[in-house]
Amino acid sequence: MDRPTEIIVVPHTHWDREWYEPFQRFRLRLVALLDEVFDRMARDERQRFTLDGQLAAVDDYLEVRPERREQVVALVRAGRLAVGPWQILLDEFLCSGENIVRNLERGLARSAELGGAMPVGYLPDMFGHIAQMPQLLTRAGLAHACVFRGVPDRVRTHAFAWQSPDGSTIRTEYLPGGYGNAAALMDDRRLVTRRATDLAARLGGWRLPDEETPVLAMYGTDHAAPAPDAPDILAGAAVDSVQLRLGTLAEYFATQPTTVDGLPPVRGELRSHARANILPGVISVRAHLKQAMGRAERRVERYAEPVAALYGDPSVQRFLDMAWTRLIDASCHDSVTGCGCDETAEQVAARLAEADQLGRAVCDLVGARLAAPVPRDGYLVVNPTPAARTALVRLDVEAPADGPVGLADADGRIAPAQVLDSARTLLADDLVPAADLPAILTRVHGRELYGQEVTAWSVSPDDGTLTFEVARHGDPDFDVEDVRLALAGAGDRDRWRVRIVAALRLTVAALVDVPALGHAAVRPVPLPEGGALPPASVTMAGRVVDNGLLRVEVAEDGTLRLSTPDGLSVEGVGRIVDGGDVGDSYNYAPPAADELVDKPRAVRTDVVHAGPAVGVLDVVREYRWPVGADVDAGSRRVDRETITVTTRVELRAGERFARLRLDFDNRCDDHRVRLHLPLPSAATASYAEGQFAVVERGLTAEGGGGEVPLPTFPASGFVAAGGAGGSLAVLLTQPTEYELTDSGRELAITVLRSIGMLSRNRHALRDEPAGPQLPTPEAQCRGARSVELAVLPFRGEWHSAGVLAAAEAYRHELLAFPGAAEASAALPAPVTGLTVAGDGVAVTSVRERDGRVELRMVAQTPAETTAVIGSGRDVHGARRCDLLGRPGEPLPVDEDGLVRLPLHGWEIAAVQLDLVAPA
Repeated sequence: MDRPTEIIVVPHTHWDREWYEPFQRFRLRLVALLDEVFDRMARDERQRFTLDGQLAAVDDYLEVRPERREQVVALVRAGRLAVGPWQILLDEFLCSGENIVRNLERGLARSAELGGAMPVGYLPDMFGHIAQMPQLLTRAGLAHACVFRGVPDRVRTHAFAWQSPDGSTIRTEYLPGGYGNAAALMDDRRLVTRRATDLAARLGGWRLPDEETPVLAMYGTDHAAPAPDAPDILAGAAVDSVQLRLGTLAEYFATQPTTVDGLPPVRGELRSHARANILPGVISVRAHLKQAMGRAERRVERYAEPVAALYGDPSVQRFLDMAWTRLIDASCHDSVTGCGCDETAEQVAARLAEADQLGRAVCDLVGARLAAPVPRDGYLVVNPTPAARTALVRLDVEAPADGPVGLADADGRIAPAQVLDSARTLLADDLVPAADLPAILTRVHGRELYGQEVTAWSVSPDDGTLTFEVARHGDPDFDVEDVRLALAGAGDRDRWRVRIVAALRLTVAALVDVPALGHAAVRPVPLPEGGALPPASVTMAGRVVDNGLLRVEVAEDGTLRLSTPDGLSVEGVGRIVDGGDVGDSYNYAPPAADELVDKPRAVRTDVVHAGPAVGVLDVVREYRWPVGADVDAGSRRVDRETITVTTRVELRAGERFARLRLDFDNRCDDHRVRLHLPLPSAATASYAEGQFAVVERGLTAEGGGGEVPLPTFPASGFVAAGGAGGSLAVLLTQPTEYELTDSGRELAITVLRSIGMLSRNRHALRDEPAGPQLPTPEAQCRGARSVELAVLPFRGEWHSAGVLAAAEAYRHELLAFPGAAEASAALPAPVTGLTVAGDGVAVTSVRERDGRVELRMVAQTPAETTAVIGSGRDVHGARRCDLLGRPGEPLPVDEDGLVRLPLHGWEIAAVQLDLVAPA
């Protein structure tokens, strides 16, 4: 007789922390559900429960029920309750790779406090999976992954060998039918036997040849508790060929091997539509959330943490912890995705704003300390990148007495500065009754008046004039009581003329040299006569701006022609296409009778700045867009709105790319706006930088499931495409949706997707609802919209053409902090923080850990490379560490104080450095 099929039935709930209801309303339901589950588990030791792989559900519960903590710990330690390893179930494509690491790091640490994490990379409901997830999980010490969405059609067994680009491989469990494939098993006691038999047959078809290990059945669904008498129901099921037992997900994986021998291999990201919906429209809906996520992550990861680690003190760590809490919480797969109700989106936006504020607060605190020895008329300029740069900085400076201005550094070199704007010097000139003078003087707070400080003052009794002179830094001996006394002795007058005059202040731009992850001081000085222009100076002629590395010409229709000195040229860049969208927050859907609007009614070009450091043109185009869509009729409405789209084109000296910013007031509904960029030559594939990898994708997507496989894909750092005749890279500052269109001849970037429903029951490109059909009027994204990106034409392969370096420079502007020392003080010497060099080596994190500086990097290249790490301080020692910061092998420091770390292509690595401050 054949052995009965053993099925491990895993009671669980999939808990969306926030979705079609906001967080606190869902938490009320969570608390009620877990109260019931934990009460049952206290009464019946046979009960098992798996809490969705995310500690957030536990933390949210214990914040309300702190008295239950010991019970939770006891259940976890007994193996009856499985928690972790994640802090939150994220969307992998809409946050940074570093956010994913911190999520896993925090989830594992919190799980350990409660008794231990489920040793499984459980990823039940993410809308596809990133290419580097196997490497992240294995480097965190996990032996298994478990997934549902995105698995390609060629996988025909429940287990497969999932491989990252670097070769890291993890045994991965596929959930046929999803995380609720046994959700109905115990709905009706009378049908348990039949359903168990059917379940064994259905899941048995996914078993490996000659496999005798148990089968996994996921008994649970969204926001639901298992049957209270589940152990009794299973014990009473009479099925000769099937043996049923309750278990946690951890107990199931304890029965599975950890090797991948004989398993079908799958390499890279999982974004197939073949077996389940991956709901790709979440990449582009509520684009402001994606912008906020990119901005806040960059602020914390690449500005606040590095300056705190290299120049700060432990007092700021709590601020950084709070910032990461908000970033991780926002990364949830129903949060930053924007596929929830409007209240959820508002809460996510608030969290991201707070994370950004916390990052800025840390930067301001450390920056002010570093700038303390800089003279008060100067600035400290900070470089967040691990390579020395000559880059543009914009500063607000006091104008010299006469002539053009330059920025001098500590060595006396003077960079010519371009004046971008000047502030008003006459801030007030009013005739006021004498009786109002006391009230006027109350506007002076200490030395501050109108946001500046008093440098001088005078009282003229002859013409009845009171004059204040103000500047950024005032007279330390000023006392407003002296003014009161002078006025009292000036005689009686009916009226006084009150003048407030500011020193002339200029907004200037100049190229400055700043060391790697370091800082340099500059101050404004008169530019010597005949002062040199910056290298590759920007020139402007009509509608053409040129810096010697790239030439940009505005065509009559408002599109751009880009050309490089080696003859590479592309026309029509920046065509704006507006089309209808009658889909929902999960999936785009054009109306059956769509109307595309891509030709402006009027175009003009305005010169904003003409060089030599930066050239800026505004291309202003006027369109007539339909005001909305008639969803039932399958068409766009005939009524029109006049929409003005301003494309700001910025070209800086020394940069090979053009910066673009689109601004418009969205007064229309139910539409999608895309920016089209023709390629120099047709592409058969695109290359998109995301989470620790650059992923190659074709012109199509694999279908077969319940949604039409549109080839719209996510990118975070850049997307590049082209052919032998040349390529184009679009540099990005946030997760963005793109598509190769016109048979690979054009790249389309989604600027706005405006929709009014969370999910639609009837959707042209999806078979079934993705959620409740609820209105989301705020997802129409009305109001001012702004999108920034840059365009880089290049020849050759992306990894040898400087695309990574360009994306690094574009995403990370210099920071500047005003000086605070006496104006007579000398400029302090430049300081190098940390240098990281190597072909394709990209830094993703610099942080302090236990008194050491921890540096994470990834080899963003298919070839082997070497990371060369140095510092402005002495490197006393170095060692590898794993993804979670646990120490590894020591690394040699050569006689030049450099650490050389060989890396395989696509390898993620971390090192910890002992840095000795200079005497």
